[in-house]
Amino acid sequence: MALLQFFFNMIDPKSTWKEVLDIIKISISSGVFSTWFSQTHIVSVKEAGERFVVEIGSPTSFSKNTIESRYFGLIQDSLNKVLGKPCDLSFVVKENPEKTRDLGTAPAPLFGNPNEEGDVRDALSKAKIRLSFTFENFAVSGSNQMAHAAAEAVSRSLGSAYNPLFIYGGVGVGKTHLMAAVGSYVLHKNSTLKVLFCTGESFTNDIIEGIRNKTTQNFRDKYRKLDLLLIDDIQFIAGKDTAQEEFFHTFNAVTSAGGQIILTSDRPPSEIARLEERLRSRFEAGLIVDVSPPDFELRCAITQIKANERGLNLTMNQAQMIAANLDSARKIEGALIKLMTQVLGRKEEITDELIENIIGKGIDPTAKMVKKDPGDVVEAVCHYYQIGKRSLLGDSRARPVARPRQILMYLLRTDLQIPLEEVGRLVGGRDHTTVMHAVEKITQLAMTDVQIREDMSKIKLGI
Repeated sequence: MALLQFFFNMIDPKSTWKEVLDIIKISISSGVFSTWFSQTHIVSVKEAGERFVVEIGSPTSFSKNTIESRYFGLIQDSLNKVLGKPCDLSFVVKENPEKTRDLGTAPAPLFGNPNEEGDVRDALSKAKIRLSFTFENFAVSGSNQMAHAAAEAVSRSLGSAYNPLFIYGGVGVGKTHLMAAVGSYVLHKNSTLKVLFCTGESFTNDIIEGIRNKTTQNFRDKYRKLDLLLIDDIQFIAGKDTAQEEFFHTFNAVTSAGGQIILTSDRPPSEIARLEERLRSRFEAGLIVDVSPPDFELRCAITQIKANERGLNLTMNQAQMIAANLDSARKIEGALIKLMTQVLGRKEEITDELIENIIGKGIDPTAKMVKKDPGDVVEAVCHYYQIGKRSLLGDSRARPVARPRQILMYLLRTDLQIPLEEVGRLVGGRDHTTVMHAVEKITQLAMTDVQIREDMSKIKLGI
């Protein structure tokens, strides 16, 4: 017992947790590690007989619950190995007092002298990169994990890992943030590097300005001597002969000198109309990765990250409520700005009712299905839930069949705007009051039940 007490007194939580994280990093991807573990820490270690009780802190309730539900066993096994004794775990929401940031692939913090921090801020401002666009503030899940890993690889080895790196995807999926995070990372490491972030439109405008003012050489000096060139929405230069000509030479000049180029677009190079073949071939010579729309889990993480940036303390239920009703990072950010205005401007408390008023109740009206045949919707529901059409349209009241049937009636009524009586006829000859009940039930559930919203979203995608 005395030996155990001596061992307990010798435990250093900081070094112990570092050893645990080193073990965990081997078992999970760098993106997952950066998102969920980079801000965790050991709050306390207590003796309990022949065991230890270890309290682990996370900065938000969402990260705490995610880590506890998904990685409890992995953390416990790792702690058992490091401490050499069985460990019981408890999880709490608590910021790390030391604000440890350099635990994995996140950018190193600026804990140096004030002049160094000022130099980095100046470099980021000159490069036109937002301070918040960092790897640390980028939430990772399966929809963007490959793009995140590629961006990290490029940031550690400019000009040699993947050159160019071409990231494409829809609006608001995080392409710009991820690309700019590379610039932020390299400038934190070396603020003397020549880095520039611009859009395809501003690149074109600079060319026009150079031609108009006879300062073309200044334009070339600005773009062709960079260590890292980041161009957002490169598809904008397609069809513009002068812009494509200049970018072709800029591309060659930067890459031949060992510089790195990262591009984003709303589509892959092969689908950009009126893009010169020589540019297309150069884009395709590097790595092309796509970023898919964020799933519910990722939207929750984005909500928490952006809320923390604005000093908004959301409960897990509130974060889920926002993530369940908004399907992109930009919509989430817009909702949080409105919420911050209400909270700070009118000094209101953050309540579920306030969030409901901001994001609106029920299904997002912009997410309606394109006009489809009712039979397609029936088939999609059957396929998604793996149930037969006869069962779906039959009389069974078992929950595994009744709930999909209610969702079917909801989709037919609200998305296809089919009259109640006709919906009832299509779904096994039911009364219109039954359809009304189903629509009301799903409308209520869609606001609070995450799984219902995810199910309907995936059914619509499958039609």
